[in-house]
Amino acid sequence: MGFTFSSIRQYHTDLQAGACTSTDAVLFYLEKIRQSAHLNAMVMVFEEEAIARAAALDAALQAGQPLLPLHGVVITIKDVLCYKGHPVTASSKILSGFSALYSATAVQRLMDAGAIIIGTTNCDEFAMGSTNENSAYGPVLNAADNTRVPGGSSGGAAVSVQAGLCMAALGSDTGGSVRQPADFCGAVGLKPTYGRISRYGLIAYASSFDCVGILGNSVADVASIYNMVAGPDGLDSTALAGNAPKVPEYETNESRATYRFACLAPTLEGSILDPEIKAAFEATIGKLKAEGHQVEFVPFDLMDYIVPAYYVLTTAEASSNLGRFDGVRYGPVATTEADDLTAFYKRNRSAGFGPEVKRRIMLGTFVLSAGYYDAYFTKAQQVRRLIMNETASIFSRFDAILMPVSPTTAFKIGEKNADPVAMYMGDIYTVFANLAGIPGMAIPLFRHSNGMPFGLQVLSNHGEEVPLHLISAYIEKLFQ
Repeated sequence: MGFTFSSIRQYHTDLQAGACTSTDAVLFYLEKIRQSAHLNAMVMVFEEEAIARAAALDAALQAGQPLLPLHGVVITIKDVLCYKGHPVTASSKILSGFSALYSATAVQRLMDAGAIIIGTTNCDEFAMGSTNENSAYGPVLNAADNTRVPGGSSGGAAVSVQAGLCMAALGSDTGGSVRQPADFCGAVGLKPTYGRISRYGLIAYASSFDCVGILGNSVADVASIYNMVAGPDGLDSTALAGNAPKVPEYETNESRATYRFACLAPTLEGSILDPEIKAAFEATIGKLKAEGHQVEFVPFDLMDYIVPAYYVLTTAEASSNLGRFDGVRYGPVATTEADDLTAFYKRNRSAGFGPEVKRRIMLGTFVLSAGYYDAYFTKAQQVRRLIMNETASIFSRFDAILMPVSPTTAFKIGEKNADPVAMYMGDIYTVFANLAGIPGMAIPLFRHSNGMPFGLQVLSNHGEEVPLHLISAYIEKLFQ
C-alpha cells in the first residue's frame, strides 16, 4: 500500500491532489494495528465504522464539498473518553460491558471537524498509574523496546502514535499522564490549561486536576487537534469561558522572538535525575543562550512538597469520584449473595478494582477522614495555593518554564512495582503543571545511550496555549 503519513497538513494536501483517499489512510492504519497487536495498545478497534466514515468523507470531497479542518484525520481516543454507543471501561473490570450513552465534548468536536475515530486505547485503570501496567487488559509495551513500559496512564495512546497506528491521539493528563508517556515514546504531548478543553464525557479521576490532552508526531499536528477541541462548553461548568485563541499556522517562529526562559533550580539538583538527561537539558540551555534567549535559574522552595500535595489531593478526589462504581449503577455484579448492602458493595468493588485503584481510594479516604482532614487535605490545598502564587510570580518575569519531563527514560516492565513511593516520585516534574493549572508541552528531542527517546517540557502561563505552541515549535525546529 502506497499511503504514507508525515503530517496532517501534508495529508490534506495529498487528499486535495487526489494522491490518496481517507479510505487509503484507514486501511493503512487498520493493517498497522493488526501488525502491532502484540503491543496491546488498543482496547477496541472500530474497523467497519472507520471504513464507512472514510468512504463518506471521500464521497463528500469528490462531490465538491470543502475539506473539513480534520477531514479524514485518523485518531485514537483513550479508554476514559465517552463515544456514544461504544464501549468505555477505563480499563477496569468494574465497567466491563458498559457502553457510553453520549459522546465527550472533545470527541464530538473531533467528529464534527471530520476526524475518524479508529478505536480506543489501553490505559492504567481509571487513569491511575505511570506505566500502563495497571490495566484490566494487561500492560502496554513500548514499541521502541518491548521490555520497557510506555509510561502512563495514557500509555496506549502514546504507543498508538509511536507505532504509527493513527495520526494523533486523545489522552487525559491528571498529573503527567499525557506528557510522561509522550516522553517515554518519543511523541509530542500537550496538557492544556485546566478547563481549556471540556471534561464533559471524561471519566473522572481527580476532577480539579483532570485535563483532556493530545498526543501527536509534531507540535503542528497537536495544534491542529487543539484548535478543534478547545473552547467553552455549557456542559462543563469548569470549562474556561470565552473562545480559545487559535494557534496560527506557522513554519517556525517567523517573528524570531527572543524568549525569557526560567528553570526551577531544584529540578537539576539531587540524584533523582538521570545524568544523560541532565547533560542534555544543560546543553539545551546553552544552545538557547547561544541563540540570544535569556535563560535563568530561579529558586523554588516548594519543590519537595509538590508530589505529596498532589497525591493527597488527587487520591481524596478519587475516593469521592469512584464511590459511584458499586456494581449496581455501572458494570457487572460480582455477587448477589451478601448479608447486607455494605458487604455487597465490598465484594463488588474488591472484585472490580485493581490493586492501584484500591490503594488510592483507601489513601484518599484516609486523608478525608475526620481525624486527618485538616492535617493532610487542608494543608495540601494550602500548598497548592502557594504553588499557584509562586508560579504566577515567575510568569510575571518569564515567557516559559523549562524542565525535564521525567527523571528517567522508559524503564523495564515490573521494575518499580515493588516500591509505589518511588513510582510516585517519578512524577515530580509533571504534577507541577496540574497543581498550578497551567499548560505544558512535552517535546521529544534526544536519544539516550540505552536507545530510548526523551525530551524536555515547556510550560507557559495560565491560558497561554498559543505562545506555548509557538515556543515549542521553535525548540522542536532548533533540534531537528
